[in-house]
Amino acid sequence: EDEAESAPIGGAGPPKAVEGACSSHFALNVAHNAPITSATGYQGAQGMRAWGKMVLAAAGALALTACSPTADKAAPKAGGELRIYNWSDYIDPALITQFTQETGIRVIYDTFDSNEVLETKVLQGGTGYDLVVPSTHNLPRYITAGAVAKLDKTALPGLDKLSPDLMAKLAAFDPGGVYAVPYMQGTIGIGYDKAKVAARLPGVAIDSWKVVLDPANLAKLKDCGVYFLDASEDMFAVALNYLSRDPNSTTLKDYEDAAALLQRARPFVRKFHSSEYIEALANGDVCVAIGYSGDVLQAKARADEAKTGADIAYVVPKEGSQVWFDVFSIPADAPNPAAAHRFIAFMRRPEIIARASNYTQYANANAAATPLVDAAVRDDPNVYPTPEVSKRLFVTTTKEQALLRDVNRLWTRVVTGR
Repeated sequence: EDEAESAPIGGAGPPKAVEGACSSHFALNVAHNAPITSATGYQGAQGMRAWGKMVLAAAGALALTACSPTADKAAPKAGGELRIYNWSDYIDPALITQFTQETGIRVIYDTFDSNEVLETKVLQGGTGYDLVVPSTHNLPRYITAGAVAKLDKTALPGLDKLSPDLMAKLAAFDPGGVYAVPYMQGTIGIGYDKAKVAARLPGVAIDSWKVVLDPANLAKLKDCGVYFLDASEDMFAVALNYLSRDPNSTTLKDYEDAAALLQRARPFVRKFHSSEYIEALANGDVCVAIGYSGDVLQAKARADEAKTGADIAYVVPKEGSQVWFDVFSIPADAPNPAAAHRFIAFMRRPEIIARASNYTQYANANAAATPLVDAAVRDDPNVYPTPEVSKRLFVTTTKEQALLRDVNRLWTRVVTGR
């Protein structure tokens, strides 16, 4: 099983905590450490070049927030420690610094890059984490197992600002919002280097899953690099939908057919991974990836900033795709649930969650924050889907344990090619 890497500012060595001190030391510390990494230990080539914006953001946070008179008048500092387990590339480090400055709570931030890794840890218990960020289709299994705690809503101001439409969708997984608060939402689609793909598939419109699931197309793309997500439920939902099957099928034969489709594509896939494709696309190491919307948009931003020459685009294929929702939830055995509530409340503030959306390139669920999100992000249909795109999106539901075991077994065969 993949091991999580600790520290909000990544890098090797023992877990580190963001101290939020009012000094220039933090800015220097950011500059000399590697970026936040994934649970697989992947470091990538991010470094100073790709994360220059993060350094400036963190330094700016210290100058404008951590050292400001306003910050000094914030709520009394609680102290203590908060351990967060979140997706890789899914938080602005400057926000963690600001939280510590306002509350006095030290943050140890670990990352993972698949729901499967997270679910295994949480259901086993004893993780030591105070806050985790699962996707909604996994949440009911956590609730059934008693692995997550009920939220104290009296400690979470701002819940009334959440989108009513979104909360209605989440009710299918957590009726009444008893166990979770939404963080971000996104889609699964195709990220690709426009020039490299056009050179290998001349005249082919990049608007269909056929581009990345048809072996005839993949054979032409193999030399420039193809990545698939290492996420069994997400990839099977995409494959089932492409085959005109119910993406939430409960019939094993449907998953066997979807596995056969993915196995035919397997020889042309360089790697299955749920975060490495961000840097791989940005650096021009691969030309196409099945990935999450915000991750691909982050790859585009990094390529543009570093001037790598990679012209990255993202598309939700015409056959449709999954829209997913990630949520904040507190493990039942969390050592410091009070600190977890403080962090959720902090992230619910419109001006805070808007900054998170700007950084991650994902849409948040706080309706009051939407006007505060940068126009370039807010008006991007790949972040906030248009009504036309929304009609093609589906939500993945929760699988029973018996079916989930079969699905994971089939996925292992796909990934290993056996």
